[in-house]
Amino acid sequence: MTDTTGHAPSNATKRESAATERSESVAAAPRASASTLSQSVLALLRTSADFLRSPEGHAALLGFYGALMITFGGFGAGSTRRQDPLLEAMHLSWLRFGHGYALSTIVIWIGVLLMITAWVRLGRATIGKGTGLDAGVTLNELRAIVGIWITPLLFAVPMFSRDVYSYLAQGALLRDGYDPYVDPPVKNPGVLLDNVSEVWTATTAPYGPVFLLLGRGITSITGDNVVAGTIAMRFVMLPGLVLMMWAVPYLTKHLGGKPTVALWLAVLNPLVLIHLIGGVHNEMLMVGLMCAAIALVLERHHVTGVVVLAIAVGIKATAGVALPFLVWIWMLHEREQRAARRAGRDPEHLPESEQPHDAAEPTEDMPHPTMVFAKIAGLGLSVFAIVFLAASAIAGVGFGWLTALSGSKKIIQWLSLPTIMAHATTWVTPLNFAPVLDVARVLCAVALVAVLAWTWWRFRHSEREAVLGILIAFVAIVILSPAALPWYYSWPLALAAAFALSTRTLMVLVGLCTWLMLVFQPDGSIGLYNFVHVAAATFAAVVAAMSLRTVDPLRLRSAPPSIEPAAPARP
Repeated sequence: MTDTTGHAPSNATKRESAATERSESVAAAPRASASTLSQSVLALLRTSADFLRSPEGHAALLGFYGALMITFGGFGAGSTRRQDPLLEAMHLSWLRFGHGYALSTIVIWIGVLLMITAWVRLGRATIGKGTGLDAGVTLNELRAIVGIWITPLLFAVPMFSRDVYSYLAQGALLRDGYDPYVDPPVKNPGVLLDNVSEVWTATTAPYGPVFLLLGRGITSITGDNVVAGTIAMRFVMLPGLVLMMWAVPYLTKHLGGKPTVALWLAVLNPLVLIHLIGGVHNEMLMVGLMCAAIALVLERHHVTGVVVLAIAVGIKATAGVALPFLVWIWMLHEREQRAARRAGRDPEHLPESEQPHDAAEPTEDMPHPTMVFAKIAGLGLSVFAIVFLAASAIAGVGFGWLTALSGSKKIIQWLSLPTIMAHATTWVTPLNFAPVLDVARVLCAVALVAVLAWTWWRFRHSEREAVLGILIAFVAIVILSPAALPWYYSWPLALAAAFALSTRTLMVLVGLCTWLMLVFQPDGSIGLYNFVHVAAATFAAVVAAMSLRTVDPLRLRSAPPSIEPAAPARP
């Protein structure tokens, strides 16, 4: 190599040239990085635009418009504060009375129906039914739609329930030095108490210490500001939603379902989003943590899974039903590990003939299953107790929530089997309703204990069976408990979605979720005692169920949609 004079370059010239090349490459690196970033952003925008122009994108926007209508209608007809200075300052108080209230109610119901319509359309695309326009929806697209739909609901007034006001009042009790397990909200008068439903003002808290700590933290920051407290409580629920979006599709790996269908059914469901996010219910946290705990145990992270489940019970006690079934899964994994060590194989890839088929049966690898059960159950309970006792100690409370669970008996409505039994008995006998209801509740409680015991023992033969046992246990609790509310069905729904479900089963679940979504009023009152309301909800539920398989079940179109080959899925 020579320079322009024909002489070989010196070492100093070589070093200078090398330094110049390095400086140019360093300067070019940010430009290349910026270029790559801009290209990625443009690609994302193009993909988003393509999706929004598709039939599925139109459905996503339809659901978003529905959420907006629910949010704006809620200011007049939702579970509003009894005194709302914000609306008064904006001269919108008329929305809460007379024609304004009627208009707000209509707007809410139109929004709910738009969300249900969009959900069913996306479900038809997800399961591959309907016209050739259905190109399918990816998992990430469904997750993005969840985010789009809940954004307006994050800033709505509480919808279809006033429970969040009780949450804030109980958090304020702990903040102000009271014990929510001993002292009901009425002991702490103020703005927060003014908005609690009358049936709960004299009822102690039925929730776990972890949730009380969250309530204390929120009310310590927001004070007695009801609007800020409601919004903050919603944001506290979001980790549960995120856990559901991860765990529910992940469970299909073990339970045989389809991830996109599971996410569509259990998370994108308007019953879940409107009630758990719009209604601000702590089921959002409990169910998310419970699903994550089950997924962790199935992946052999047993102790971590039990810790997460203990936190879920610290939110709401119902999650504890899963613990005995997780012990079976842990025992099955222990059998697999022992068989793998004997055969010199990977425990996750044992042939079917060598896999355990009964967690409680004595075998060569586990001759004393009772001892192993005692060891695993003891370890699980110890971990569970440590987490729960630590949360109780930090909150400075005891176990009064166990007795407060009986407060649900104050709810009397038709979603509960004991209530149906009592009403049916009084129709054909001269007996009074109250004593008959007490007897019906006792009978159902005995039946519930028997069902839970039988289910736990019966479903011990595989991972799938154990999770199915948890699902059946939750269904039994919802049906046989003294009180049942629409959002309680999110407990079993989250697990049912992870199984392989037929189209007919999905249609039944769509109809049930739609009906449950529509039988309560936006202000939290019950519509089950209004025949016209129930009839309209039933009609809408049947149409929604049929629409999952048929594009136009009522045959309102003048010509049927053309059937074309399905378009290829978007990358």
